Amino acid sequence: MQAKSDVSPSAASDSGAARMRALMVRAPMAVGFVKDGHFELVSEHFNHLFGHGDDTDLVGQSTRAVYVSDAAQLSVHERMSAAFISGKPLDDEFEFVRRDGSRFWGRLQATPVQWDSPAGESLWLLEDVTVARQQRMLPTWTAKHDALTELANRREFERRLGEHVGSRRHEPVSVLWVDVDKFTEVVAAMGSEVGDHFLYGLGQLLITKVRASDLVARLEHDHFAVLLPNCDQHYAEIVAEKMRSGIAAYRLRWGLHRTRVKACIGVVQIQSTLETVDAVIGAAVLACTEAKAAGGDSVRVFISAGGYEELAG
Repeated sequence: MQAKSDVSPSAASDSGAARMRALMVRAPMAVGFVKDGHFELVSEHFNHLFGHGDDTDLVGQSTRAVYVSDAAQLSVHERMSAAFISGKPLDDEFEFVRRDGSRFWGRLQATPVQWDSPAGESLWLLEDVTVARQQRMLPTWTAKHDALTELANRREFERRLGEHVGSRRHEPVSVLWVDVDKFTEVVAAMGSEVGDHFLYGLGQLLITKVRASDLVARLEHDHFAVLLPNCDQHYAEIVAEKMRSGIAAYRLRWGLHRTRVKACIGVVQIQSTLETVDAVIGAAVLACTEAKAAGGDSVRVFISAGGYEELAG
């Protein structure tokens, strides 16, 4: 005999609605639900982002209220529809307008509530990226950062690494080389757009595994490097293993696309025999190559010329 629930469907519905209202008030992010070109439900942060407060609300208003022009609304709508039909969310930056007429740049992440009905209700996540966008436009920023992942680029990484090679400060400094296994297969199967979003997400994941004083960079394609000042080989191994396991557990969810990969990591502590930046990077790459040759999803440590140490993987 099946036990009867003590909670009626209407009570469960009321409870769900109450939870949603609490979430929309307290969530520290701009969240909105849109249907038929109108805001059905928005978070308090979403309202504040557009200059609304206790006396005014975006709920019930047309989405046209947040666009700078009719043409802008049409353009975003067309791009959103095309993305949803192809099974992908929309993730891009657009210029929006507040209630008082002031403008800001926002990163809009929109996805259908139900993928089998892409023209139905959609979920919007919005973030004010005005300052970040201005920084990206500065020549000094573009010269030091990778445009796709917003991490440091090769030039900046080599410059920072060069400050430690040959240094007489005697503080231990280590370098990691991260190579994603079989990433070309992801791109071949899902396309370069999905691959780009995967690389961005992977870069953000790597940042969570290091200290604020460390430097994570994308050097080329699916290769990342990490500079660990004041970090000896032992602790560098620990960081590398955290990164390896984190990548193995990471899943890209991009619309209807789902994928996961693994990675190999080479570790090297700067030593007197590695006299140049290229030598240090080369040692880390060689250690990573050993990890790949062993089957992937593993960490290897460069000890000395021709010597490697295997870590768990």
